[in-house]
Amino acid sequence: MTKIKGSTLLITGGASGIGRIMCRLSLEMGAKKVVIWDINEESIKNTIKELSPLGEVKAYKVDISDSKAVVETYYKTSEECGNIDILINNAGIVTGNNTFDKQRISDIERIMDINATAPMVLSAQVLPDMMARNHGHICNIASAAGMIANPRMATYVASKWAMIGWSDSVRIELKQAKSKVRFTTVAPYFINTGMFNGVKSRIFPILKPEPTAKKILRAIEKNKNFKGLPFGYHFIRFCQALLPTSIFDYIFGEVVGIFHAMDNFTGRKL
Repeated sequence: MTKIKGSTLLITGGASGIGRIMCRLSLEMGAKKVVIWDINEESIKNTIKELSPLGEVKAYKVDISDSKAVVETYYKTSEECGNIDILINNAGIVTGNNTFDKQRISDIERIMDINATAPMVLSAQVLPDMMARNHGHICNIASAAGMIANPRMATYVASKWAMIGWSDSVRIELKQAKSKVRFTTVAPYFINTGMFNGVKSRIFPILKPEPTAKKILRAIEKNKNFKGLPFGYHFIRFCQALLPTSIFDYIFGEVVGIFHAMDNFTGRKL
């Protein structure tokens, strides 16, 4: 079992949305220290003010799309905060609902850099220390979009497919190495944090941030290999294996409505 209590956590995107909630919950659960990485300086200040009464909070402003900045900030974090027991790669972006033929190269690069490359680069810094101590846990917040193709978010889907494949591959490597370091991959449906404002869902409910954050932390403590939210999303791959593509697309895309979820997307207003 992994224990939040007494642990030092590093949470990317920790100054807003579900990241901020996980920071608060971790402190309420007795975390020794919570380290926040975020790009928004104002959100960092507000989060520190809110959470400091609950326990020790340290924050760093960093653009994780810059791999060099990730490496440099990690070493600074390590020097000032000590060993990281739990890393939650939570930061992520979506830039719009254009079809891929209208996708700008700059958006493609930024989505992949933040959603896929940054978690790998950061984990590559944290993992050797964890393996040397034979202790630690890395949780990667992917997306249900990493299990089912979805129009109007092709690059986002690609980034989350990449994250799921990479995360589970490292889990297997650690298992083969007989390491006690654990990897958890989380694949939630749309979460009501503002990031996906305008999204419509016919059958699967839009997830509420607070209970979703609690389930993620519980999955870490239980050393879950994979956590799909809601539970029904665990059956997507099973259905993909059984059903012809045309039938799968019709049932999940048209009847369930997943292929139209992004039609009215507006996103968070900055």
